[in-house]
Amino acid sequence: MADAASSHARKPDGATGVLVLADGTVLWGHGFGATGQAVGEVCFNTAMTGYQEVMTDPSYAAQIVTFTFPHIGNVGVNDEDLESRADGAVGCIVREDVTAPSNFRSRGTFGDWLASKGKIGLSGIDTRALTRRIRLSGAPNAVIAHDPEGRFDIPALVKRARDWPGLEGMDLAKLVSRSSGEEWEGGTWSLGKGYARSPRDARPHVVAMDFGAKDNIFRNLVHAGARVSVVPANTSLEAILAQNPDGVFLSNGPGDPAATGEYVVPVIKGLLDRDLPIFGICLGHQMLAIAAGAKTTKMNQGHRGANHPVKRLEDGVVEITSMNHGFAVDNNALPDTVEETHVSLFDGSNCGIAVKGKKAFGVQYHPEASPGPMDSFYLFERFVEMLK
Repeated sequence: MADAASSHARKPDGATGVLVLADGTVLWGHGFGATGQAVGEVCFNTAMTGYQEVMTDPSYAAQIVTFTFPHIGNVGVNDEDLESRADGAVGCIVREDVTAPSNFRSRGTFGDWLASKGKIGLSGIDTRALTRRIRLSGAPNAVIAHDPEGRFDIPALVKRARDWPGLEGMDLAKLVSRSSGEEWEGGTWSLGKGYARSPRDARPHVVAMDFGAKDNIFRNLVHAGARVSVVPANTSLEAILAQNPDGVFLSNGPGDPAATGEYVVPVIKGLLDRDLPIFGICLGHQMLAIAAGAKTTKMNQGHRGANHPVKRLEDGVVEITSMNHGFAVDNNALPDTVEETHVSLFDGSNCGIAVKGKKAFGVQYHPEASPGPMDSFYLFERFVEMLK
């Protein structure tokens, strides 16, 4: 492999963007979106649609997303498809240059939208080769950079990538969680009408802990029949109980669950001691597992996409799910207090648990994302039924 200096010397004409890996590998391309540089972990997402939802999912904080589908950005952007106002991915890598939008719902171009959000895009990359590298060697730390003049200090970018500590041991939930509580008012979306308002009738009350939540989770809880109050990640047990919830929801989010769990797991244990119904998704699922005595591990490449098959162990039904996680519950070391309920058919990793003797369960995937059929919406209905 060539060193950083010789790679820099061979910069192709017209290159305005670059991805520099911590091992010194340099990948040249065309920059778009914001200018500057950003550091993060490079991952890949296999979904064919939903790039705007992906880029606004806070679970992608401190990550650079490689889209394996070659045509990204060609349907433009709009305000309705945002998943959160919090920070998500710091940048993205695509194969083809972004074309003009072709979609009646579009209200702007992907490149302009990325620039407005301070996110860097890089096109002209062999995303198949990069994805194979991640699958074989794990998700690398890297710097993505964009300069319209094509001026890059490659040795400095290599050093920044090498100096970045990586996601393991990093608590990112505190950076993307909302700073204050709120009553969730949004309902489900319909074409031509936008988002409905949440009904204000008497409903079971869910307090949702925000570790980097996607808004569609709250909409699905409302659709299933709940009233939702959202609280920050660092909310105390006493503050949650003061809201007199019928149940507590634990959201998705970025970073290492063990790190965030240092202040969240004691709260979850307190909720379990009081036999409150609990439902966790992704990071929330992982911290529920830790609270019940399980452990989590860093995955080699993670699972990110919209077509992941998951087997439900109670009856053998297979759900097609959306996933976005780089950590997983270790299903080789589950304590007697935890029952495994779902597993990935890709690699057998854990995708769901239930805490024995409690009304508490979690899934590793995203039932609110509904890739095609709404295979997993029953989980929201099951949780709300527990509250009655």
